[in-house]
Amino acid sequence: MITYPNAKINIGLNVVERRPDGYHNLETIFYPIPFTDALEITSSQDDVQLKVSGEILNGSPEDNLVMRAYRLLQQANPDKVKPVSIHLFKQIPTGAGLGGGSADAAFTLKALNERFKLNLSIAELEQLATKLGADCSFFIQNKPAFAEGIGNKFTDIDLNLKGMTLVLVKPDIFISTRDAYANIKPHHPETNLLELIKQPIEQWRDTIVNDFEASVFPVHPSLAAIKDQLYDLGAVYASMSGSGSTLFGLFRQPLDHIDEIFSGYFCRQREL
Repeated sequence: MITYPNAKINIGLNVVERRPDGYHNLETIFYPIPFTDALEITSSQDDVQLKVSGEILNGSPEDNLVMRAYRLLQQANPDKVKPVSIHLFKQIPTGAGLGGGSADAAFTLKALNERFKLNLSIAELEQLATKLGADCSFFIQNKPAFAEGIGNKFTDIDLNLKGMTLVLVKPDIFISTRDAYANIKPHHPETNLLELIKQPIEQWRDTIVNDFEASVFPVHPSLAAIKDQLYDLGAVYASMSGSGSTLFGLFRQPLDHIDEIFSGYFCRQREL
């Protein structure tokens, strides 16, 4: 069984309030994009095994969200979930604001549910995914959504960017969650994202913001420079995704020579 966990981008991100538990409530648009890892699951005679290739990951296999997803299902269904061998080929960079690890975990849950005929509903899979990470549950249905809470409460939205070209650019910069929130002042925006997203995309530049940019860009001015460069190249909208450090641009036409333009950075172009 082979499946392809895809990344996401955040279109707008508002930090609206600090919660009593120390976390923050957010409002954002999650949009799935056609940039994927590959996940292969086969039978194993021994205990579960995880092999990771492609992008180098830190930490032990047991700490990987894919392994944690397997353990979560196996503990809940010990008579049905048998040992498997899992090969994860990583292309989505980690710590990038693209949700790659969360997607891997969610797709593992869906694949194992199918493989072992657990008959878990979408709601049950989403509940399990939430235990693995705030945005994991988004990848269960994997369709554009307005997210609230800590990124785990979803409202379906009618947003279709088909025909646009997406450019992803990520420098070798790591931004911790603590640093991203360092200078954030939670506030409710004057206009809800659900309304702003209905505007023509050319207007998003002036109305849809990612609050983390105000905190992160002063510390990492190269990220602000990449965003400006995307606009200079003709992007109709550009933003940082999540808490970074990936910047993305939406274009009407594909760009030529993007590897040369963003030499030294991780860079990908995809048609949506």
